[in-house]
Parts: sequence; structure tokens; C-alpha cells
Amino acid sequence: MWPTAERVQRPRRQARRSGARAISRRFERAGDRARCRRPSGAQSARRWRAGTAPRWRSASGERHLAGRGARRRRDPVSAIIPATTPPRVWRRHTRAQVAARTLGRLALAVVAAVMLARLGIRWEYVADAPAQIGDLLGRMFPPEWPYAGALVGPLVQTINIATLGTALAIVLSLPVAFLAALTTTPSRATYALARVIMVLSRSVDTLIWALIFIIVVGPGSLAGVLAVAVRSIGFVSKLIAEAIEEIDQGQVEAVTATGANRWQILLYAIVPQVRPAFAGVSIYRWDINVRESTVLGLVGAGGIGFALNEAILGLEWSRVGMILVVVLAVVVASETGSAWLRRRLS
Repeated sequence: MWPTAERVQRPRRQARRSGARAISRRFERAGDRARCRRPSGAQSARRWRAGTAPRWRSASGERHLAGRGARRRRDPVSAIIPATTPPRVWRRHTRAQVAARTLGRLALAVVAAVMLARLGIRWEYVADAPAQIGDLLGRMFPPEWPYAGALVGPLVQTINIATLGTALAIVLSLPVAFLAALTTTPSRATYALARVIMVLSRSVDTLIWALIFIIVVGPGSLAGVLAVAVRSIGFVSKLIAEAIEEIDQGQVEAVTATGANRWQILLYAIVPQVRPAFAGVSIYRWDINVRESTVLGLVGAGGIGFALNEAILGLEWSRVGMILVVVLAVVVASETGSAWLRRRLS
């Protein structure tokens, strides 16, 4: 008589149970009962979520725990984080870090308080400032609209100062930019000289340059043009030098391979690549110079600032309001026009 499946599987189950009992007795004798205890499904899931997954892992399908004496159990988890991947744990700042940050903030607050104390601010004037601002605005508005006709001449003079100063700055900035670029400078001495010129130009404000040139050439529009030009040299040359250093050297090598000299390389390989940046920087600097030229008249360099200074000294606040309205309109128009030109060129 052939053995049935029940008779074949019964000895196997008995042997498996006897093996598990023997292993359990061995661990109990060693005093490590916890290792023999098989974790429940919830405990296993918690361990796997914490990053202690077993050696086997699968992205799909069903697998069973492998081990001597362990019963076959289906895994309900379809995807388990690999054991080699550490769990992402959110950590709080340590006490030392929190203490260091707190001390740093307190130190900044103390430094700010000391600086404010050394300024000598009269806080009674600060408390009265809102009332003074309201009184001043009440005197300035409504502005004196008929006075707008007298501002056409100073306004045109201001735009001329900004335009001529920007043009002169562009002409003077080109050689400085090529000497200040590492890819086109002839030597380290010329590079250092160009950098000194750029730093000197950008370190002194336009009003200070205007005061210097008023002493040299006298008050008027010429001092304003020279002040705007000298102030703009550092700005324009720095940005153009950076554009020269970022050009594609492949075109330079191609022109050099034809046997071109230094000037031909400059004209046919470098200038065409920096032309868009040069145009954008020039327009942007002109926009800045229009805004700066409106106040040059306060120190005697001509323009609409001279009319503003006269109105303030004469306490004609309605005219001051009219001048501010005109200046605001000119600045908005110049900024809008320069932005439109830069978009067209880009």
C-alpha cells in the first residue's frame, strides 16, 4: 500500500518540532530565553520599519522567514527597506549648539545696542518725526504745477550730464577692462594697475567726485559730467572684464590658428562675444547715472538738483513737491526704457 501525503508529512512535522524543542532547551540552559522567542508579526514589522530588516528582501511577491525550527510565515509587506540603508532620523540641535546660537544672538544684540548708543541719536526728535513728516507733506502737496515749465531746462541738463558722463566712462572703461581681464592682460603689472583704477573709481561716491571736480574746473555741468564718468569707470570696466574672462576660448584658438596678431584676435574673437554684455552694462549704467545726476546740483554740479537746492533754501515747499514729481517721472521713464532696450538686445 502506497503511503499517503498525511503519513509522509507527519514524520517531517514531528522531526521539525523535536528540533525546535532541542534548540529551545539549549538556549534556555544558556540563560538566553529571549533569543528563542519568535517575534510576532507586529514586532517584526516595527523592526523592519526601524531599519532592522532581515537579510532577504524582495520588492514584490511573498517570501518566508529562513531559520532552523521557524515556522513558515507569509510576509504581508511587499517592499522592505534594505538593511544597508540607514533610517532617516530627525535630530534636534544639541545643547551645546543651542547655547552657542543663543550666545551669538545676544552678542549681536549687545553690539547693535552699543553702536546705537554711540550714534548720539536724540530720541525726542525721532518720536516727533511722524508729525514733522505730515506737516512737510502738507506743505509740499499739492505741488505748484505752473512751475513745471521752468524745470524743462534743468531737466534736459540733467539728462545731458548723465548721457555724456556715461559715454565718456564707456570710452575710458574699455582699455581698463581689457587690462583687468586675466585672459587679455599683457602682464601682472598692467593687471594690478587696472584693478587699482577700478577700486579707486568705485570707492568714492559721485557727490564726492563732484566736489573734487568743482574745485578743479569750477561749478557747473562740466564738473557733473566728469564726476559721473569717473564714478562709472569702475562699474563698467569690472563687469566687462568679467564678461571677457567668461568668453569661449575655442573661438580665440580658431582665430589664433589662422596666424592673426593680438589686435586681430581682439577684434574678431573677443569683441563679438562681449558685445551683448557691453551694450547691456552701458544701458544699465546710464539708467543709474540719470538717478545720480538729479542730486549733483545740490553741490553745484548743475542739473535739476540745483533748482531743488534753491527751492529748499527758499522754503518754497510747493516747488520742492513739483521737482520731486518731475524727478520721479524721469527716473521711472529711464528705468522702463533701459529695461526695454536690454530685453531687445538680449
